[in-house]
Amino acid sequence: MSQTSHDGPTGDFAEAVEPFLLFEGWFGEAREKEPNDPNAMAIATCDASGLPNVRMVLLKGLDGPNVPGRGFVFYTNLESAKGRELAANPQAAIVFHWKSLLRQVRARGIITPVSAEEADEYYASRHRTSRIGAWASKQSRPLESRLALEKAVALETARFGISAIPRPPHWSGFRLTPLEIEFWSDRPFRLHDRLVFRRDTPDDGWTKTRLYP
Repeated sequence: MSQTSHDGPTGDFAEAVEPFLLFEGWFGEAREKEPNDPNAMAIATCDASGLPNVRMVLLKGLDGPNVPGRGFVFYTNLESAKGRELAANPQAAIVFHWKSLLRQVRARGIITPVSAEEADEYYASRHRTSRIGAWASKQSRPLESRLALEKAVALETARFGISAIPRPPHWSGFRLTPLEIEFWSDRPFRLHDRLVFRRDTPDDGWTKTRLYP
């Protein structure tokens, strides 16, 4: 892709009027052209002292246009660092970086839990070994050795045998409903394009502003 091109399937970057439509177009291109994990995103949370934490997760759902509180969905162990921090402070920021396309998308907003039905449906779609891992891993807590983790996996594998593996009560998902979404597109001489959409609440309409690079 040319560094001077920022047109996509949704039309010209500057003409976009709805951020989710622009995101869907960019994400569609990323799935076609980004070689590794186009749905990878960094998510930042804050601990009780206000110190930020950031890590990579995978986007596992993007709500359709008629879904109230439309947003970006990801899953985790609720007892992990991110799970505990989001429970205490249900706000977060995410960023997608598609290096092959010379594009980034940043968003920040309100966190809400997904429904039990949504979590069950996604959990059931995971590889069986991943479902066992969700039971075996005490995510983010101290691990005495790799052998201890492998033993926990073996014990859970034996416990479930060939039977169905239910979703653990400590494993579910979150939805980030954005109040701000910014699109960044590389341009020559670091004169990049930046377009930000903002709203005060999820029920408000979007305002659009170009930013200096």
